[in-house]
Order: sequence, then structure tokens, then C-alpha cells
Amino acid sequence: MELKKGNHRFYMVDGSDKEIGEITYTDQGPSVLSIDHTFVDPSYRGQHIAQQLIQAVVNMATEEQKTIIPVCSYAKVLFERNKEYQKLEYKPS
Repeated sequence: MELKKGNHRFYMVDGSDKEIGEITYTDQGPSVLSIDHTFVDPSYRGQHIAQQLIQAVVNMATEEQKTIIPVCSYAKVLFERNKEYQKLEYKPS
């Protein structure tokens, strides 16, 4: 499996270059991203692919010094469970 970056998304492909999962995000300002969709092909579920996709967005946000609004249900759950992710979560002032 290979992680690739597209336009406002990261996605995973299998050995035959078939897309098996994706995560999409949008800019919510100059320093805020919103994770709005995560999907993994049902035949690949249970292999932590969605978690790897979330991590790719987290890594990018960290590098770009941005915060994240976890909108999709999977992202919300991971952010609730992971204290490191919570450090990047957008908190309106």
C-alpha cells in the first residue's frame, strides 16, 4: 500500500494502483483545516488505513502550523481518543 497526496486529499492505493481509501480536507482560513470525509474500501477495513490517512493530515497540519476541525465521524472519534491530536484541534476563541 502506498500513501499519495492529491488536491485537498490524501489517498491510499494498493499494489495495482487501485484506490482503497481517502481522506479529504478543506481550508477554513489561513491556519485551519477541516477533515470532512474519510473512506476505506470495505475489503480493506480493519487494517488501520483510515488511521494512517488521519495521521497524514495531522503531519501536514503540524508542518504547516495549522489547527484541525475534525468534522467527519471517524476523525472526531480519533481526536477524542488521542491527546496528541487534541493539541492540534481548533478551539474558537
